Amino acid sequence: MSLPTAADVVLVDTIKLAANIGADCWGRTREQPVSITVHLHLKPSFLDVSGQSDNVADSVHYGHLTKAISELSGSYTDVHALVHEVTQKAFSLAGENADAVRVVVGLSKLILLAEDFEVEVITPRGQDSLQQVAKVSVKGLVMPVLIGVNPPERLAKQRVITNITFYEKSGMHQVNYPAIIKQISEEIENTAYLTLEKFVLQIVRSACIASDAIEAVTTRSQKPSALSFAHSSGVEITRYRDAFRWLR
Repeated sequence: MSLPTAADVVLVDTIKLAANIGADCWGRTREQPVSITVHLHLKPSFLDVSGQSDNVADSVHYGHLTKAISELSGSYTDVHALVHEVTQKAFSLAGENADAVRVVVGLSKLILLAEDFEVEVITPRGQDSLQQVAKVSVKGLVMPVLIGVNPPERLAKQRVITNITFYEKSGMHQVNYPAIIKQISEEIENTAYLTLEKFVLQIVRSACIASDAIEAVTTRSQKPSALSFAHSSGVEITRYRDAFRWLR
C-alpha cells in the first residue's frame, strides 16, 4: 500500500438548494432538489499559515464559499452548466490559492428506483470545466432479479443493489442517463441469471454502448439476501467502451 500524497483541501459538503436543470424522474421540467459538494485543492502547504496562526483570514473562508453557492438558483441547460458555474465561483473565491476545484452535484430525484445520481468534475486552474472528463454515478439502483444457483433462488426474484459509474469523454456531455437506466432495467426485467458475474457484465456492456460520449463504465452489484452472516455478496466490473466495439 502506497503512502498518501501531502495535500491541502478546503471543502464544503452537501449544500442543498433547488434548481431547474431539466426533466426530473417523471419527465417534468421544473426545480428539483440539488446537493452540491465543493473541494478546493489548494497549493501545497497553503494551510500551514492558518494552521499555525489559527486565523481563518489566512485560509479560504468556507462560509463565504457556502453563501456564494447557496445563492445559486434559476434554470440551467443541464447539470454540467450548474457544475461550470459552481466551479467558476469557487475559483473566484480562492483566487490564485487553488490548483484545482472538484465539484460533485447530486440529483436525488433524477432516476426512478435509484438512491442518487451524481456528476463529478475536477477542473485544474486555467481550464474549462465543460471540457473536463465527467464521472457520472447512479447509486443504489434497485432491481428485482431472478438470480442464483441455489434452488430457492430459482423460485423468486430477489433485490439486487447496483451502482453504475459512467466516465464521459472529455467535452462530451449530451447523455440521456434516465433513458439509459430505463433501457437497462427493461433488458434485465424479463431475464434470469445464475451468476452476478453475467448480470454485471450485461449491464456494463449495455451502458458502454449506449452513447458515443461514454468512454468507460464501472458496475458493482450486490445481493443483500445471499448470505446469512454477511451484509451482501457482490461483483464489480470495469470495462472501456472499446471492449464491445464488435457490438456497434
